[in-house]
Amino acid sequence: MNGALRAGVIDVHAHWLPRDLLALPPGNPLGGMHDRDGELFLGDSRLTFPTAAMTDIDVIVTDTLKAGLGARVISAPPFAFPVHAPAEADEYVASYNEQLAGAVSGTDGTLVGLGLVRLDDVDAARRELTRLSAAEGVAGVAVPPVVDGRSFDRDAPREILGIAAGLGLSVLVHPMQLPRPEWGHHYLVNLIGNPVETTTAVAATLLGGVLEELPDLRICFVHGGGCAPLLLGRWGHGWRSRADVHRGSTRPPAESFGLLYFDTITHDPEVLRLLRSHASPERIVCGSDYPFEMAQPDPVGFPVEHGIDAAVLEANGRRFLGMSPRPWRESVGEGERAVGS
Repeated sequence: MNGALRAGVIDVHAHWLPRDLLALPPGNPLGGMHDRDGELFLGDSRLTFPTAAMTDIDVIVTDTLKAGLGARVISAPPFAFPVHAPAEADEYVASYNEQLAGAVSGTDGTLVGLGLVRLDDVDAARRELTRLSAAEGVAGVAVPPVVDGRSFDRDAPREILGIAAGLGLSVLVHPMQLPRPEWGHHYLVNLIGNPVETTTAVAATLLGGVLEELPDLRICFVHGGGCAPLLLGRWGHGWRSRADVHRGSTRPPAESFGLLYFDTITHDPEVLRLLRSHASPERIVCGSDYPFEMAQPDPVGFPVEHGIDAAVLEANGRRFLGMSPRPWRESVGEGERAVGS
């Protein structure tokens, strides 16, 4: 990543969308996002937070500092992923990425950006990823875990991960709340749907041998990896027992699991402990899901209170962004505010 970064814990999972792109990409079935007297709506549904928390960079910077963070990584909300009519979304994607680079570059290392990219067209993705790799303050892209029934083990999504890895870009995987009839009540489309989408992508990545092909890929799965920590043993048993499970990978899933990044949004200390028992201690990063109502309200305090040191979180966040961890003396130096990459 080009540019400097403030010292302190890095929240890798937060959202921003400029006001002129609230209508969302072409083909989006949700009715667009819009402001009503300072509150943000998705279609006719009120989103429990002020519009400015999603759209105003100064507000996001202020909230970042109030949360005790050194820096925050912002990406588009999943409603803005260009997946419904991707061939018509090039202008939207380019506009978002251009405005993102401009927005984060003026925050003195407080904000880092993850851009948008199409996942249906490898050539279009390569062009946009190449632009992002040269943008100051932009570290990579945010992508959905499943597109048209496909995940990262095959076709264009897999090729695009390879391009990102080759360009040194980080990849954040964020679910989209794909609707299913049985999840139509109780907000189950989020409470169950989000972790299930993420779990599907983790399984595809591990069992599809993605990390064996792309050992330099920096890929992070949000919400603590969904259900993946709980299911890792089951996947391993299947890998050892069935040819159709292990034909895509040469390593058992638990071995590759340690190469993935995960954020700390688990909402449960015991689930965080389970994640830590399987994931590499160098690949657990701070997350908040700011500014949504499902956000972790104390993104630094929650993991620190439950056994992850703040300096470790900072080092892991920098590592995910492709930056060298700062020397220990520098990371705890009183009054130190920003460093170069």
